[in-house]
Amino acid sequence: MQFDRRAFLGLLSATTALAATPLRADTGQLNIVATTSMIADAARQIGGDLVNVKALMGVGVDPHSYRQTRSDIVALTRADLVLWHGLYLEAQMEEFLLKLAQRNEVVAVGEAVPGDKLISHAEYEGRYDPHVWMAPALWVYVVRAVAQALGDAAPDRASIFAANAKAHLADIHRLDAYARAKMATIPQAERVLLTAHDAFGYFGRAYDVEVIGIQGISTESEAGLNRISGLVNLLTERNIRSVFIESSVSDRNIRALIEGATAQGHEMTIGGELYSDAMGPEGSYEGTYIGMLDHNITTIARALGGDVPDRGMDGKLMAGS
Repeated sequence: MQFDRRAFLGLLSATTALAATPLRADTGQLNIVATTSMIADAARQIGGDLVNVKALMGVGVDPHSYRQTRSDIVALTRADLVLWHGLYLEAQMEEFLLKLAQRNEVVAVGEAVPGDKLISHAEYEGRYDPHVWMAPALWVYVVRAVAQALGDAAPDRASIFAANAKAHLADIHRLDAYARAKMATIPQAERVLLTAHDAFGYFGRAYDVEVIGIQGISTESEAGLNRISGLVNLLTERNIRSVFIESSVSDRNIRALIEGATAQGHEMTIGGELYSDAMGPEGSYEGTYIGMLDHNITTIARALGGDVPDRGMDGKLMAGS
């Protein structure tokens, strides 16, 4: 869908009067709109009670195909600060956000990750795999960018934001250490992670796991019959017995893969549901960045034969996770 500049300017003009008054002027909070739940969580962890954060994309929402709604446009134009990921994650919103950045405070925090640490992809010349949150060591750069953006928007509170960011970064480093320790318990022959789309490349690189996605790095790419057939043969030949579904991606390709393997006499199971492009339920531990990754790490390691605690790093995972 092409960006409708006339419609955008018309709606922007219509909301100008509303934008003149911050949404939470009564509390003095900084009004932030974030595209993804992962970025929204970083803003909340850093901003604490000094910010009011709205995430456009909630539980189970696929950012690759998400398009801004009329209410999103109102929220975005009224925000004191807009935080988006970039790296072509919000592919359908990118042109709109770039236009908005010409007159509002809009920051693509995912693009703070150094280029030499990004994974390029043959399907998208000049583009990179945007799923950097899958590697805590890379998400550190994004958290720092969020802290900088908040500090720039409210300089009088920058020292508070910096202190909160430091505490959150300590948790992220601890999560990374947990991942390294638990993924190392998986037998080498079992270190294969097959998921609905190629969202776990950074995870695999960080923790020495081979990653196979049925679809490409965007869920907009399609997996044809030849791709499914080829993967069925691969699974059978290598005796791979666990595959994973994703909370924000249809499981139809995974189901087709299992059916195809079963038809060849190869038994397979679903190792669990992973959070790829969106976090868990709002208000839950899995609905935070730390909880999201704790769930993924624990679920993957357990399904592939590793040794993990029943309820994750700090015993906070939902029963059955």
